[in-house]
Amino acid sequence: MSSGRVSFSPEFREQMVELFLSYQGQKNLSQVARENGIGAETLRNWVKKYQEANPVEDKPLTISERARLEQLERENQELRLEREFLGKATAFFAKKYR
Repeated sequence: MSSGRVSFSPEFREQMVELFLSYQGQKNLSQVARENGIGAETLRNWVKKYQEANPVEDKPLTISERARLEQLERENQELRLEREFLGKATAFFAKKYR
């Protein structure tokens, strides 16, 4: 009696992952899996393991990108403080005029 599980060779797994990655943005994972007769979850697991073993390193930020990031972080902090202040003011005036 068969266990019902299909075993794929490491070479086949690697080929399927590379095929999926080559179609990135053109075909989704389910389409690539269906076209090659494997389960979508199986391919998803292979891709996840591949990406964990081969992480993509982001290139470092340029000086202008770093300056823009700092500017956006400051602006974000100011907006959070303003939102907090407006929330408190709203609560105060809601209590005062009841």
